Amino acid sequence: MPLRSRLLLFVKGLAMGAADVVPGVSGGTIAFITGIYDELINSIGAIGVDAVRVLIKKGPKQFWQSINGSFLLTLVIGIVLSVLTLARVVGYSLEHYPVLVWSFFFGLIVASVIHIGRQLGSFNRQTVIALIVGTGIALAIAFAPRGHIEATPLVVFAAGTIAISAMILPGISGSFILLLMGLYSQIIAAVSQLNMPLLMAFGAGCVCGLMAFSRLLSWLLQTHRQLVLALLTGFLIGSLAVVWPWKLVVTESSGQASNTLLLPWHYYPDTAFVTPMFTALAMMIVGFGLVLALEKLAASPDVVSH
Repeated sequence: MPLRSRLLLFVKGLAMGAADVVPGVSGGTIAFITGIYDELINSIGAIGVDAVRVLIKKGPKQFWQSINGSFLLTLVIGIVLSVLTLARVVGYSLEHYPVLVWSFFFGLIVASVIHIGRQLGSFNRQTVIALIVGTGIALAIAFAPRGHIEATPLVVFAAGTIAISAMILPGISGSFILLLMGLYSQIIAAVSQLNMPLLMAFGAGCVCGLMAFSRLLSWLLQTHRQLVLALLTGFLIGSLAVVWPWKLVVTESSGQASNTLLLPWHYYPDTAFVTPMFTALAMMIVGFGLVLALEKLAASPDVVSH
């Protein structure tokens, strides 16, 4: 892999890691708009029994090539480094500047909907149904009440299996799934504090989830690509409710919490909503523009992954 391509892939990994930290945004979305989604899914799916046979019969070099090892390693280093360095920053930003953070990702996802929707071409009954189903699923997740679970190693392992499956789907956020389970803050704290037992349990769950789900997703993309793209576009449309900037978290007496979406002028306690609203709109434009830049970068003939 040329050095320039490796650096660009590393940056894409950083962007994926940053997205995965935020509940409501998927690293899979970043992979899709940067043009590496299919290669990512196929490379993960290549890790398995067949790859082990290649290792035994042909040696480490052929094994590394069979799983597209340079691509995966560069991307994973970027993702892990981003998660480790940005966990505290994202947590602080969501606590102190939530509207601006959500506005940025709202613009990013709107542009992503357009980007993926372009690849659908003409619509037919099946793709429309898949689009509606995907939107419905994402909306159901967005408005599902949040629970709270004790973060034992076994629970964290199961959560990792589920969350990683969501993380590689554009439009469904693994972080938001953790939020619904009531485990998001505990996982973020484990990352910030380097709580190795919980991180190892979560990592093991992620590996198991990736191995199983990536194969299914790779097969679906090869055999029913238009339907999958329509479903993923629906996921993205529905996820806009998750990242709507002006929302309140309502906690019930049972301890469960849910989102209430508001208009900007209903969100602020007085009539002084114009300045913060336009600041939020500016952040939406920044997020939208970032996707356009990533799309242009992915379309560059000089950018190849391997």
